[in-house]
Amino acid sequence: MKVLALEREAPQATAEAFRRHLRAEARQVWALVQQGVVREIYFRADQHTAVLVLECDDAAAARAILDTLPLVQAGLIDFEIIALAPYDGFARLFETG
Repeated sequence: MKVLALEREAPQATAEAFRRHLRAEARQVWALVQQGVVREIYFRADQHTAVLVLECDDAAAARAILDTLPLVQAGLIDFEIIALAPYDGFARLFETG
């Protein structure tokens, strides 16, 4: 299942607190990319927060995976998790009647 994960920064998070974890964060995200779990990762254009596309069993599995990230473990970020389903709207093009 594809899962969209939208980063949310904790209100008390400071730039200094982030800096301490960024190298470990990049290392863990890279490991998840290599495992085929994180399929895509971006920063939003309107704010500097991450958007990840994961491939996993379900939203609970996505949560467990994201909980391995150092910034999550440090309480600096959390994620809104959105399970995605295939778009079936094209079927309307082939309906008769």
